Amino acid sequence: MPSGSAIRGSRVGAGPARPTERCEPAPRRPVTYWCGSGHMLEILLAAEAEIPETWDCPHCGQPAGQDVHNPPGRQRTEPYKSHLAYVKERRSEADAEAILAEALAALRARRGEA
Repeated sequence: MPSGSAIRGSRVGAGPARPTERCEPAPRRPVTYWCGSGHMLEILLAAEAEIPETWDCPHCGQPAGQDVHNPPGRQRTEPYKSHLAYVKERRSEADAEAILAEALAALRARRGEA
């Protein structure tokens, strides 16, 4: 009567026993990026892949470029905008008054008011 794991000698998340015998990794090349905070990161990309101009730094979250002496500047963070702020960008005060008057007229008509 068997007990325990159906596959002996394995655990959850285990990879192949001998990956080098079963497959060959795709050709890759290292690409180095530097961010404005001085962090250096090396990314392995596929040999035929197009190299991106910038890469997000995993340490500080700022953009990193390939030029060590001239890294990209800090990203400008947009302040939080409410839904009302976005609506005000799209509509003028006159549009807002017209929409409000139309909605109030429809509400009064449904209620049977004059």
